[in-house]
This record gives sequence, structure tokens and C-alpha cells, in this order.
Amino acid sequence: MSQLLTSDVLEVLRGSHERLSATLAELGEEGATLPSYDDGWSVADVASHLGSGTEIFRHYLDAGVRGEPMPGGEINRPIWDAWNAKPPTDQIRDSLAVGSSFLEAVDAMSDDERTRWRGLIFGTEMDLPAFLRMRLNEHVLHTWDVTVALDPAATLPDAAADVVADSLAAVAGRTGTPAGEQVSVEVRTTTPEHAFHLDLGPAGVSLSPSLDDTASASLTLPTEALVRLVYGRLDADHTPASVSAKGVDLDQLRGAFPGL
Repeated sequence: MSQLLTSDVLEVLRGSHERLSATLAELGEEGATLPSYDDGWSVADVASHLGSGTEIFRHYLDAGVRGEPMPGGEINRPIWDAWNAKPPTDQIRDSLAVGSSFLEAVDAMSDDERTRWRGLIFGTEMDLPAFLRMRLNEHVLHTWDVTVALDPAATLPDAAADVVADSLAAVAGRTGTPAGEQVSVEVRTTTPEHAFHLDLGPAGVSLSPSLDDTASASLTLPTEALVRLVYGRLDADHTPASVSAKGVDLDQLRGAFPGL
């Protein structure tokens, strides 16, 4: 179960929603078809992806409030098809609307409903904070995919990166690719501070809490940059100058994380 409270995660998710809203407003209708950071996806495509995902998660949220089993994957395709059929400007408008509605629905839950909420999602039993964190992780990264189309120097907000960093180990283990040689890296992040131990090798990738042991390499970077590295979004053009890698090539690390 999660250590963060529902209100903590909800506050960060609301901040991400507001950031996306502000960015899309600044881009305007003309920016709907601009390329996002996601290969082959326009800004509107990313908005559509977030909108359809939020709509699906709303079904999960409501089922948990009612104490019912989570809906199955059969609900996904009709929702995706409906969103894909929308014009770009509607994808953006409706994505923001469904995002606001989702936040309002969580706000409206009583303390008892929040405490009792449980859901078996993707094979994992979750409480409400864990469920919201799953939504937050995707929202934060895809919001960056849009904001970077407006500002190439965009980074992830520190508060959001801090929450997402807590689930990086699972993402790294699931998406990391095997390397030809074994490399151990001590990772230290700033703003806020975290310490990890990263192992790359033929068996795959693992990211675990640091034991302050001696490793053959070290990596120092902002927490938001580590999150983007693990999610495949730390290419050379979007790497802060403060990132420092010793004993390991940064391109080797990038290659280990193809992204989501």
C-alpha cells in the first residue's frame, strides 16, 4: 500500500493538469498539430491519449467507489476509437474536460470512500493513493511531451518528479533493456535528493535504493532528469548541463531505457 495520502497525490496530479491546460492554451488551436516529443504523435494525439486514459481510469475509480470489480479490457477499444475519431481541437478540449471531471470526482469522495477504495488493476491490488500515482506517472511524462514542444528547455516539476521517482524501480525493471557488459552505477539526485543503485547487464536492468556501496561508476543529476532517463526522455538535446556521469557513458545509460 502507498505511504502518500490521497490528498498529497491529488495535489500533484492537479498541478500536472493545470500545467497541461496552460501549455495547451498557450499553443492555441494552431499548435494542436505540432509534433510532440512522442515519435509520430502530434500535441493533439498526446492530449487524446491522456483523455482516453483518464476516461478509462474514471471507470476504475467509480467501480472502486461502488465496491465492484474493476472493468476488464473490453472497455478500452471503444474508448480509444472514439477519441481517435475526434478532430484535433476536440481532442484537446475534451482531454482537459475529462481531466477536470476526474479530479472533481476524487475531490467529491468522502474520507470513508477514500479509505475503503480498493482495485485490482493490471494484476496488482491498489489503494486509492497507489491508483492515483499510476495515473500521475503517465500524466506527468506526457505533459512534458507537450510542454517541450513549446519550450525545448522544459523539465518536470520537482514535486511531480519526487513522487514519480518512488516508482522508478518497477519501471526500470520492466522496460530496461539488457546490456552487453555488467555495470554498477551509484545514482545521486538533487532537487529533491534521492540515492539509488543501478545495475545494467546481460540479465537486464535493476534500480534499487542505494546501500552506499562502492560502484564502478556514478551518476549525479536532478531527480526530474533521472525520471526522464528511465522513461526514455533524456536525449542529448534535453539533458541539463548539471548531469554528470563518471565511469559510464551517458549514451550507454540512454540505450538501456528505450522509454514508455
